[in-house]
Amino acid sequence: MSIRNLDFLFEPASVAVIGASDRPRSVGATVWRNLRAGRFEGPVYAVNLRRRELDGQRAVAHVAELPQPPDLAVICTPPATVPKLISELGRAGTRAAVVMTAGLSAAQRQDMLDAARPYLMRILGPNCIGLLTPRLGLNASFAHVDALPGELALVSQSGALMTAMLDWSRANGIGFSHFVSLGEGADVDFGDMLDFLASDPHTRAILLYIESVSAPRKFMSAARAAARNKPVIVVKAGRSSAGQAAAASHTGALAGSDLVFDAAIARAGMLRVSTLQELFIAAETLSRFRGRRGEELVIVTNGGGAGVMAADAAADAGVKLCTLAGQTMARLDEHLPANWSHGNPVDLIGDAPVERYVATLEALAADPAQPAVLFIHAPTAIVPSAEIAHALVPLLKRMPPRLLSCWMGQAGVAEARQAFHDAGLPSFDTPEQAVRAFALGVDYARNQAQLMEAPTTLCPLPAVDTARARALVRQALAAGREMLTEPEAKAVLTACGIPVAATTSTAPDPEAAAEAAQRIGFPVVLKILSLQISHKSDVGGVVLNLDTAEEVREAAAAMLLRVRTRRPDATLLGFSVQQMVKLSHGRELIVGTTIDPMFGPVVLFGHGGTAVEVLADRAVGLPPLNEPLARSLVGRTRVSKLLGAWRDTSAVDHQALYGVLVTVSQLLADVPEIAELDINPLIASPAGVVALDARIRASAACPAGEANFAIRPYPSQLVETVAWQGKEITLRPIRPEDEAQHLAFLSRVSAEDIRMRVFYSRRSIERSELARLTQIDYAREMAFIAAEPNPEGGEHTLGVARAVADPDNDEAEFGVLVRSDLKHTGLGLLLMEKLIAYLRSQGTRRVVAVVLEENDAMRGLGKRLGFKEGPPDRADGTRRIWMDL
Repeated sequence: MSIRNLDFLFEPASVAVIGASDRPRSVGATVWRNLRAGRFEGPVYAVNLRRRELDGQRAVAHVAELPQPPDLAVICTPPATVPKLISELGRAGTRAAVVMTAGLSAAQRQDMLDAARPYLMRILGPNCIGLLTPRLGLNASFAHVDALPGELALVSQSGALMTAMLDWSRANGIGFSHFVSLGEGADVDFGDMLDFLASDPHTRAILLYIESVSAPRKFMSAARAAARNKPVIVVKAGRSSAGQAAAASHTGALAGSDLVFDAAIARAGMLRVSTLQELFIAAETLSRFRGRRGEELVIVTNGGGAGVMAADAAADAGVKLCTLAGQTMARLDEHLPANWSHGNPVDLIGDAPVERYVATLEALAADPAQPAVLFIHAPTAIVPSAEIAHALVPLLKRMPPRLLSCWMGQAGVAEARQAFHDAGLPSFDTPEQAVRAFALGVDYARNQAQLMEAPTTLCPLPAVDTARARALVRQALAAGREMLTEPEAKAVLTACGIPVAATTSTAPDPEAAAEAAQRIGFPVVLKILSLQISHKSDVGGVVLNLDTAEEVREAAAAMLLRVRTRRPDATLLGFSVQQMVKLSHGRELIVGTTIDPMFGPVVLFGHGGTAVEVLADRAVGLPPLNEPLARSLVGRTRVSKLLGAWRDTSAVDHQALYGVLVTVSQLLADVPEIAELDINPLIASPAGVVALDARIRASAACPAGEANFAIRPYPSQLVETVAWQGKEITLRPIRPEDEAQHLAFLSRVSAEDIRMRVFYSRRSIERSELARLTQIDYAREMAFIAAEPNPEGGEHTLGVARAVADPDNDEAEFGVLVRSDLKHTGLGLLLMEKLIAYLRSQGTRRVVAVVLEENDAMRGLGKRLGFKEGPPDRADGTRRIWMDL
C-alpha cells in the first residue's frame, strides 16, 4: 500500500505527453488536445519522434530534450516502447506516469514496473482512459468531454463506463474532485486510491466501480480507514455467478463470490449499490445525511397520491414509517385543516399556504424521536413552489441533517429545487427515488455501525486443542487424501470444543454396525462412509431413527446394496453410526467455511438441513469474527427470525451459537490446511448446540491461515508477560473488547497529561473516537497496552503506546500515555521498547512524534531511547523527535 508520489499524479505542476500527435482520432492527438484545451496552468510538453511542432508549440523527439523533467508523463506510444520510456523518465526525475497504451504483454508489463521501481515512480494503467482533476483544469485523458469541478471522486476499472458517466454527469450538473480510470492497475490500484482520497480535502465522497480486487488485505485496510472519514460507495460488476457445482461442501456451493463481496463491503463500512444512478443518488444522500442513524421516516406531502406512492416504495424497501408522538400530533392538529390525514404520511392538502408548510416542519423538528423527513411537493397554481422553498430553507438549515426533498415536476419546480440544492438539502425527482435514497442511507448507517461496534467482553469460548485439530487434518493429507472421514471431521470439531453427536465408524459389515449401535445406545443414525460420497443423503446413504440392532442390520444391508448401485465408482469404507439427537425446540442450521478466490477464507451461516441449497438462506462474513460480528452474520439471514422465542417455542442459546462461529473463524487461522468445512446440520436449541454431521476438505496448499485473511486477525503471538515494579504485568496488542477498560484508563489520566499528549485539554471522549482507539487495523497500526489483573477477574490498563504507519511504511507516528499516578515508574520505557521492536520487525524505516516543547517527560524518554530532536517550531511550541530504525 502506498500513496508515495501520488500528488505528482493528481496535482502535477507540469505534464508531458509522450506520443503527442496531430493525427486525427489518435490517442496521442486526443490527449494533447484535452490537455491544451483545459485550464491547466502549468507547462505542457509534447514528445514526438517525427514532428518538431504541434499546434504552434515546440515538440521534442526524446525525453532527454525536454526543458525540464515533467511531474507527470502521459504515455501514448506502442507497448514495446513503454519500459524504456519509464526508465528514461525516472532517470530525468519524473515521478508519475499515465500509461494509456494497451496490449502490453506480461513481460512488458513487468519490465515497466521494474523500470519504475528504482525511482519510486507511480504508474496509472496501463490500458486506461487517464485521469481528470477538474479543480486544476487537468484533463490527462482521451475522454470525449471534460468533467465539471465538484467534491465527488470517481475511480473506475472500466474506461468505457468512465466516459459514459462523464457524459451523464455533465448533463446532470454533477462535478468531481478527481475522475480516474485505473485500467489494468499494474501499480496504482483501489487500495492506493482509497488511501489518497481518504485524506484529500477536496473530496467529500468516494465512488468506486469495481470489477475485481487484486490485493484484498490492502484493499480492506484502505477501505476501512477511508470509510471512517467519508462515504465510500461501490458499484460491483458481475453479480451473477455460475456457482460451484463440483464443490465438496454445501458451503462451497453456496458462498458465491458476489455474496462474499457484499460481506467485504459491509465489513469495511462502505455501501454497495446496484446501478450507476444509485451511485450518485447515494453520494448525494450520504454527503448530506452524514452521521444520520435513524431508520424511520415521516412523509410530508401536499398530495395524497404522492404520499401513497412514497409509502408503497417504503414498504418495498423495508423502510419503516414512524408513529408520530402525541405532542407532535397535537401541534399538527393546531395548524392543519380538519381533513388532514391524521397520520404518516402527513397530507397537508393541496391548497396549503406557505405558513402551513412551515408550521408542519417546525412540529416535526420538535418531535422527540427526531425522525427523518421526506418532503414531497407537487406544483399547484395556489402557491408558487419557489415561494415555499425560500420560506423553508432557513428553518431546514437549523435542523440536523434529516430532510430529503422531492420536488415533483420540471419547469414549475426548477427554482425551488435549485434553492434546496444551494442550501445543501438533497433533492430527488420522484418519491420512489427519494425513498430508495433513504433506504441506501439506512444500509450505510448499519455498515458504519458494524464498523464501529465493539464486543463488551471476550466471547466465552470452550477450551481448544489446536494441536490435535491440526494433527487430524495433516494426518489425512499425509495419507494422500483431501477429504476427512466424518468421524475425523467430528474429531476436529471436538478438539475445538464444539459439541458433536457421539459417533463411531465400522467396517462395511451390517453386524459390525449393529454392535456399534448397541454400544452407543438407541436410537441411532446410520450413514455410509466413503471418501467419494460427500452428500450421503443424495444416494440413500443416511437412515434415521433406528431403534434396535435388527433394524440397524437390515438398514445397513439395504444401504450397501443401494449405494453400490447408485455409486459403483465409490469405495465404501464402512458405516458411521451416530447417536440420534432429539433436542426439544431444535433448529437445523449450517455453519461452514470456504476459500473465496478474491477475499480468501470466509465463514458461512444459514438455514441448514438437506434442502440447504434449495432454500439458499445464508450469509457470509470475513474472519476474524468476534461476538458482534457473529451476531450480525446470523442477523442477515431469514432463519434468524426462528431463533428467538415464538408461541410455545423457546429461544435458542444464542451465545453458544455465536461461540461456534467465532471458534470456526479461529480454526481457519490456526489450521491453514482447511479448504472447506461444513457443519450441517448444526442443531441449535435452548440447551445449546450440537453438530450432527461434519465434513472437512483439506489442502496442502494451505489456503486458510491468518496470512490469507483479508483482514489481519489479532496478533496473539505478541502477547507477553514482563516483570515491572516487583510484579508481573501483561504487554499485549489492544483489542476491540478493551473499549470499556480503555475508557476507565483514560479517566485516570489527568487533563494536563492529556494535553501533553494531544495538545489540548478535553473532558470527554466521543464513542466513535473510543472505538477508533480500540478497533485498530493490525495491518497498518499497532497499540500495545500494559495491563494487570483486577479483583473482579478482568484487567486494569496501566498505559498504552501506539503507532500509525503511513501507507508506505516509511514513517510511523507514535504516542505513549500512562496513568497519571504511574509516571516515572519505567512503564513508558517498557511500552516504547516493545513498540519500537515491533515496528523494526515490520520494516518501518523511522518512528516519529511531534511533542510540545514543554513536555520534558516525553523528551527525556526520547533521549533515553536514542531519539533525535529537531529544532523547535516557535509558531506552535512543538518539536519533532525521531529515530531511524
